[in-house]
Amino acid sequence: MIDYETLKLIWWGLMVLLMLGFALTGGWDLGVATLLPWVGHNDEERRVAINAIGPTWEGNQTWLITFGAALFAAWPLVYAAAFSVLYVALIFTLFALFLRPVGFDYRSKLDDPRWRNGWDWGLFVGGVFPALVFGVAIGNLFLGLPFAYDDTLRVTYHGGFLDLFSGFTIGTGLLAVAMLTLHGGAYLYLRTDAAVAERARRATLVAGLVTAALFAVLGFWLARLPGYQVVAIGDVNGVLTPTQKQVARDVGLWFANYHAWPRLWLLPAVGLGGAVLTSVAAALRWRWLGLAGSSLAVIGIIVSAGAALFPFVLPSSIDAVASLTAWDAVSSHRTLGLMLGVVAIFIPVIALYTSWVYRVMRGTVTVEQIRRETHTSY
Repeated sequence: MIDYETLKLIWWGLMVLLMLGFALTGGWDLGVATLLPWVGHNDEERRVAINAIGPTWEGNQTWLITFGAALFAAWPLVYAAAFSVLYVALIFTLFALFLRPVGFDYRSKLDDPRWRNGWDWGLFVGGVFPALVFGVAIGNLFLGLPFAYDDTLRVTYHGGFLDLFSGFTIGTGLLAVAMLTLHGGAYLYLRTDAAVAERARRATLVAGLVTAALFAVLGFWLARLPGYQVVAIGDVNGVLTPTQKQVARDVGLWFANYHAWPRLWLLPAVGLGGAVLTSVAAALRWRWLGLAGSSLAVIGIIVSAGAALFPFVLPSSIDAVASLTAWDAVSSHRTLGLMLGVVAIFIPVIALYTSWVYRVMRGTVTVEQIRRETHTSY
């Protein structure tokens, strides 16, 4: 049987993997929806963009659902605290996501420009708002969320929805929007042609430069913010409570892992380089290289944040000792072991199924195809 400490580390990696799975696949959908009002200047062009993601967007949500289920099972304390503090933000995000299935399914039910334009803007909101909130949530992890656990593991929380927004968190939200717009634009440029592809190419070029600039600025900003570091903790191979540790908080500590393991600097380099590479590829009209670059940008940026946070999962702004880490936020040894067996089966199944669907649905979506379709669901 795998020891408890190793299981805790494995589950940290699995949660990052699930987050990346959604960002890489669902990021295409969110990015395309964000670009929809600009890449499509008429109904046919917008249907081209929608049809590029229409057959696959719903399956991509599997990664998000699996992440939520794994969070509940593997990190129950994180689930309880996060959903308490971020409740209003998550409710708004959920309602924004509601616009996606009804938008895809009902947009073409009526041949009325006002009806279709309304759903197009609904799809836009369903793309940009979740990306913004996810980015703001990640930014708040670096600032700390207003919650605390006592010795009985009872959680208390303070603050409200508007308290989540500050200069830094708005910046991380905008970075998330720019990053997924970059990713969706690169995908749309690959899957379409003519005017839609050209507008997607231009948007990708700009989004790549904006993503790189925001990522660099926020990195320098983070270096000047107070960070957290575990100074002492009990046996990480045993059962711990959030209060059984000592946590230091000081400026620059979010980069302690990077100073301890210099090779980690390759991660932000990959994120920054991937964004720039995508812009260069868009300028040179290299479609596949652009998609590879946007994927590297997504991976590099998200894993860079995870490397800075480790071992923290949910830092507390009102009680540093109550901050949850990979060592004390987890379920029992038996639960983590059983869940590992489940995900060892289902993650490869999800990956293989997703790959198969994209292979079947490959090809270029054109205006001529839209014109030949007298009946469509999108």
